[in-house]
Amino acid sequence: MSALTVQQILDADLADWRPVAGTLRARFLTKGFTTGVDLVTAVGEAAEAANHHPDVTLTWPFVDLTLVTHDEGNRVTALDVDLARQISALAAERGVPADPAAPTVLELALDTADKAAVGPFWAAVLTGDASNVDDDDITDPGGRVPLLWLQGTDAHEEPRQRFHLDVWVGPDQAQPRIEAALAAGGTLVDDSLAPSFVVLADAEGNKACICTSLDREQQRLIDG
Repeated sequence: MSALTVQQILDADLADWRPVAGTLRARFLTKGFTTGVDLVTAVGEAAEAANHHPDVTLTWPFVDLTLVTHDEGNRVTALDVDLARQISALAAERGVPADPAAPTVLELALDTADKAAVGPFWAAVLTGDASNVDDDDITDPGGRVPLLWLQGTDAHEEPRQRFHLDVWVGPDQAQPRIEAALAAGGTLVDDSLAPSFVVLADAEGNKACICTSLDREQQRLIDG
């Protein structure tokens, strides 16, 4: 089972789902806990039959689902696309609509010239275990805190911002999110790598990136 490119995922025309931060995500508006439990139960049965299981968050007004194939390096495959179609059908049978604009992932990013020195510290602070460092990422197996990405940078002495936020959204939601931020007093810092990501700043210069999964394969080729 090979991993799909972002374009292949988009070509699958999954109206309810969005590729976000290397995963396939959807939110279904159950508007009540009982309906949510019923949908999750049906999804669980379909997942067991397919031997492929999503991550599920059940709350009173909605159900969030995340699909990825762990055996394929935590990337999206045809298994995820097939199960996504089944889940959408189960939701439609119950009259539960999706909110395609909802899927969002927050990632913290820290510029560092020495990730070996700072990584264990942040793993300990965020997760309580200094060993939770996976290459460039600080990961929390318990899912309590967002991923912290250690972004390589040059060593420098001058004070400058080292932390920023990466906000991952569906490809069709990036521009509305950017426009909303600009209208709220933000400024455009850099869009040279759009649609992969666009750098914005608030009125005091604090930065955030609006990120999508588009052009990620090409960017990996450029980065080597």
